[in-house]
Parts: sequence; structure tokens; C-alpha cells
Amino acid sequence: MGALKSVKMPADWSVETVLPIAFEGRELTLEAHAFRGDTEEEQVLVIIHRAAGVDKSELPVVRIHSGCVTGDIFHSLRCDCYQQLQAALKVITDAPFGAIVYVPYHEGRGIGLFKKIQAYALQDQGLDTVEANISVGAPVDSRDYDLSARALIDLGMGEIKLLSNNPAKEAALKAKGIRIAERVSIVVPPNKFNKRYLETKRARMAHKI
Repeated sequence: MGALKSVKMPADWSVETVLPIAFEGRELTLEAHAFRGDTEEEQVLVIIHRAAGVDKSELPVVRIHSGCVTGDIFHSLRCDCYQQLQAALKVITDAPFGAIVYVPYHEGRGIGLFKKIQAYALQDQGLDTVEANISVGAPVDSRDYDLSARALIDLGMGEIKLLSNNPAKEAALKAKGIRIAERVSIVVPPNKFNKRYLETKRARMAHKI
């Protein structure tokens, strides 16, 4: 688990700034850190909320959020991505110390936007999300958490409270050297469009929902 920390990254692999946002009627100023990996598409954004005077021993609550154009931007009802992102923002901005690692290249559990829409079309014909991914020649889940873990360690967040329903994500982060003190679920109510999607995540991918 210590191998990840020993890898030297380029000096220009990260940049930071401040990011003022409007959320739930509040104006908040967050830290924004961008990191890039070995390829141009491997980029993550880490937004951090720290309350004034927060104790250095405070463990951060962290959400690793896979980018979802249809959900995060257009508020698609076929998934729960937008609702999970909003719930995560609520948790991290209410916590003394919290962060969201936003991973754009995780679109469609890592298969990309085009294949995700292909898979949606197959779901329209009756396949579940697992069957649809396989039918378009894609893995069920091809997400990698290497860059996310490197970013967290670089930011001094080697031990976290993980905001996730996905035990596989917890295991993957642990394998990359992140210590998980606690896993906190985010459960959002289903709707008629995503009920089967959520049931598939629970029954076939062991999500704790």
C-alpha cells in the first residue's frame, strides 16, 4: 500500500485556485485543485471545504464522483448521479472538512459517453445496465482510482471517511494506499426511470442501497 506514495509525479501535475459557488442559497468559497495523469483525458478536480479553525486531526469526508454528462448537467432521471452529487455537496459543505474528487473520464463507469448512450438504447430494449455494457463490448465497470488516490495523498488526505454506496470503490482506494476510516452511504429515493438501474446496482454490483 505504500508504493503509491513513492511514485514521483511531474512538478506541473497539479494547480490550485479558489472556487466560489452558489449552493442552497448560500455563497461558499471552496478550494479547487486540478490534477492530471499520464494522458490528456486523465484529469480530476478536487474541491475542498474547510471550516475556519478546523482541527488538523479532523478526517475529511470524501466523495469520489464519476462524471456524468446526462445526470450532472442535464439532471437525467435514468441514474441517480445528480442527486448523489448534490447530496455529497451538502455533506461536505456541512462538515468541518470535506472534499469531492470529480472524475470526468469515469463517464458511464469508465466506458465513455458514446458507449453509455449505446448501452442506454439497449436498456430501452429490456437489458439491465450490466447486460447492456457487455453487449456493447464494454466492461461492466472499468473505472480506475489511481489518479484520485494520488491527488488525495498529495493533498494530505491519506485517511478519509468515504462517502459512497460502493464497496468495490472502497476496496480499490484501499489498494491504492488510501485508509478508509469509515464508509458513509448516500441513499436517494428511486423514481420510475431509475428504479431498475438502482436495483441492478444493489443486486448485481453489491451497492449498499
